[in-house]
Amino acid sequence: MFTSQGPTLRELAVQGMSSIERGYDLLAPKFDQTPFRTPDRMLDAVEETLARHEAPFDAGLDVCCGTGAGLGMLRRLCTGRVTGVDLSSGMLAEAGLAHPEADLLRADARHLPAALEDSYDLAVSFGAFGHFLPEERPAVFSGVHAALRPGGVFAFPIGAPIPPSRPAWWVVSGFDAAMRVRNAVWRPPFVMYYRTFPLGGVRTDLRAAGFTVETLPLDHFGRRPDGTPRWRLVLARKEG
Repeated sequence: MFTSQGPTLRELAVQGMSSIERGYDLLAPKFDQTPFRTPDRMLDAVEETLARHEAPFDAGLDVCCGTGAGLGMLRRLCTGRVTGVDLSSGMLAEAGLAHPEADLLRADARHLPAALEDSYDLAVSFGAFGHFLPEERPAVFSGVHAALRPGGVFAFPIGAPIPPSRPAWWVVSGFDAAMRVRNAVWRPPFVMYYRTFPLGGVRTDLRAAGFTVETLPLDHFGRRPDGTPRWRLVLARKEG
């Protein structure tokens, strides 16, 4: 939930009518006081699962690191350098205050710099994939694949589909519809959708980028009535 130290309704409106980069530059100083920040519960679940099944790693990369919620996790999982990449200089400034030991780089995840190639053993990303249209996913995944060393892992959580019988389905569907209308009538666009990242399509795009793909249940969040996990950790591995 928003706290009293978080952004005002007016500030959120200004952000929402800006570009993605400008919007996050404006929101950055108060971002961690919003529900948009990845919850510690999710970070802890991913860290515990990676530590149990995959660690240790050498170098780590946080793609779309924002204010650095995932950088502390990478520091604990990785024995070498940790790098955060984000499009927003404002978000990177906040990440630098919280994690001065991390290397921070301003870059578009759809066009990761060639200097990052073959440099990392673990890449993670949290809460950013709604900012990429489905047709942009291959570029993001290919860039991460290039940044990993052979045998490296790209890890991120993904939630189970929300059934239409639940109120949350109507909330996220309504939000996505409102964003489509906003982007049809207002420039610059602000791409942020909640229902454009299904596991099936994501798995297909990861494999096309050269990854092998497996998932692990994040049982910290329980299971649905049919027994399937509410959240999974995707592990996309660069063959080596």
